[in-house]
Amino acid sequence: MREQKKCIFSGIRKNQKMEVVMRIKGWKKMIAAAGIIAALGGLAGCGGGSGSGDSDVNIGYFNNVTHAQALYMKANGTLEEAFGDDTSVSWTAFNAGPAEVEALFSGDIDIGYIGPVPAISANVKSEGDVSVISGSTQAGAELVKAPGSDIQSVADLDGKTVAVPQIGNTQHLCLLKLLSDNGLSTVEEGGTVTVTAVENADVQNLMDQGNIDAAVVPEPWGSQLVQNGAEIVLDYNELYMNGNYPVAVVVVRNEFMEEHPDLVKEFLAQHEAATEAINTDVNTAAQLINDEINAATGKSLEGEVLNSAFQKIIVSTEINQDAMNDFAQVSLDQEFIDELPGDNLIVTVK
Repeated sequence: MREQKKCIFSGIRKNQKMEVVMRIKGWKKMIAAAGIIAALGGLAGCGGGSGSGDSDVNIGYFNNVTHAQALYMKANGTLEEAFGDDTSVSWTAFNAGPAEVEALFSGDIDIGYIGPVPAISANVKSEGDVSVISGSTQAGAELVKAPGSDIQSVADLDGKTVAVPQIGNTQHLCLLKLLSDNGLSTVEEGGTVTVTAVENADVQNLMDQGNIDAAVVPEPWGSQLVQNGAEIVLDYNELYMNGNYPVAVVVVRNEFMEEHPDLVKEFLAQHEAATEAINTDVNTAAQLINDEINAATGKSLEGEVLNSAFQKIIVSTEINQDAMNDFAQVSLDQEFIDELPGDNLIVTVK
């Protein structure tokens, strides 16, 4: 018997949903294996959908507050408990989206918390083998200026040097959209704004040295810079789409999802529960996440910075399809990708 399973690909808007069909490979074998295991004593926990016994789930994430659910679940051992003894959970921390994308391509990780722009790139470059299955956080980025700078608006970036964490990342694309909307362009495009990639941790020093005039940075770096004297030009809800844009999403290798649909469903259930728990008691969750960051990096956020960061990010499973479309178009225009993503960029798992 051949059975097909429907997955709905959609953005967050209900009227934009569309269906495609994904074939579940080895369905007969899965049923047969499940029956054998059940006869021997039953399935334990949340075993993989392939019915192959022990399974591994490898999850990528950043040690940053924008990957809040990952840090919350890792600190609590949530997935290990939910999956049971037959499934091994491993966590791999990354510092940059491209490295995490490569880990997805190589199969070193199966599910990843990652920025929306690297997620788009992964979908295109893998020819649809990597898809977004949930949102994680929204907003949480600001345009800040160096102390004493005369910049008052985006128009004042004319002739200035602006830092972004990476060329081609989410904050960079937000900046490019801002410049375009205000009649400005980068030096590379024949314009007057110099855009330079700077590690978030180095922005303060370069501002103090007068080497950069402004920066588009994610939280908690925006709050940290403001605490040290930088000033906000555009806050988290002013930078782009009134803050209704993803800063982190969850992606999956579609091969893994086909082979282990139950694991992916259970992961999403726990991801959604973590989202609710964080929003129900933000202060407790923020401290737990801060402790997890400290345990991993040896550095924790000061209370004022931590509280400010969680006021500027929106922990949510939702994804703004319009924002994703914008990011994809700008990525194409800038030749970061060579074509727009297909219909399976965003997948609703059922």
